[in-house]
Amino acid sequence: MTGPEVLDVSRDAIVTLLLVASPLMLVGLIVGVAISLLQALTQIQETTLVFVPKILAIFLALLVALPFMADAMHANFMRITAHITSGS
Repeated sequence: MTGPEVLDVSRDAIVTLLLVASPLMLVGLIVGVAISLLQALTQIQETTLVFVPKILAIFLALLVALPFMADAMHANFMRITAHITSGS
């Protein structure tokens, strides 16, 4: 493989990583901000209060987004294997 081909594969891998990870990260961010806002409004300063709702929300988002994530990873894998088998 030449340098540009390696860069193309690397770029595709990074884009796939962002597409696969972004739904879970966004859910974690939204739940974290909502719980922090709730803590600020009620003046409850418990640091461990955020973890359980965030874990549950990320788990539910994982169940919902898993088909999309698997399809994106499968498509990237198929592109890489096609590139390897073509020999160019």
